[in-house]
Amino acid sequence: MSNLFDLTDRVAIVTGGGRGIGWEIARTLAQAGAHIAIAELDPMTAEKAAEEIRGMGRRSLAVQTDVSNHDSVEAMVQQVIEHFGQIDILVNNAGIALNVPSETCTVEEWNRILGVNLYGAIWCCAAVGRHMLERGKGAIVNIGSMSGSIVNKPQPQAGYNVSKAGVIMLSKSLAAEWAKRGVRVNSVSPGYIGTDLLNKGLSEFPDWGKTWLEMTPMGRVGSPVDVAHAVWYLASDAAAYATGTDLIVDGGYTAW
Repeated sequence: MSNLFDLTDRVAIVTGGGRGIGWEIARTLAQAGAHIAIAELDPMTAEKAAEEIRGMGRRSLAVQTDVSNHDSVEAMVQQVIEHFGQIDILVNNAGIALNVPSETCTVEEWNRILGVNLYGAIWCCAAVGRHMLERGKGAIVNIGSMSGSIVNKPQPQAGYNVSKAGVIMLSKSLAAEWAKRGVRVNSVSPGYIGTDLLNKGLSEFPDWGKTWLEMTPMGRVGSPVDVAHAVWYLASDAAAYATGTDLIVDGGYTAW
């Protein structure tokens, strides 16, 4: 029986792939055999990650990208195609979070969070999707959040929740449109994952962290690799019949 998780010589783009969950996704896909394009806003972070991927024996390209900017995304995708000749996997991981009360959230803050989290996924899916549809194959995995299905407490984050709900519905909609044309689109929705950003929040807002852990049946935060393994599955041939799926990885948080 062939290894359905083998990604040898496939080309994957990981947005926000230079740190946190994105880096763990990039590393995991590379370990499975994929060549990796790191699309990052910070070029130094992107290049450092790409160097580490090359050290694993894979090809890697660092591309400075602002996913909230349509032209930047189009240029990134074209550069990846010119460098590798193909794109087999897209992981839309780049994202930001803002904890701002809705009544005081500014237009600029709304535009920023929707621009990165939702429009960033839209622009990347459209640009890469055209290439995949021409080839008649491809797998897209969008990083949503359990916050796209539930309202977190006690922190105020309506903008984040709305943006991630949009990512989940974008994934389902594109899955329905593109299924018969060979392109699968799914989402992975993490719960509280132990990144540097989350750990900073736990230390600065201990009351928030207490609530988060009490509301998670497993009683702990997850690891970035937990998200990466879910992405690996959906990007691989093991998930050949999975499209339009939102795979929640949250330690049971949404079960209550």
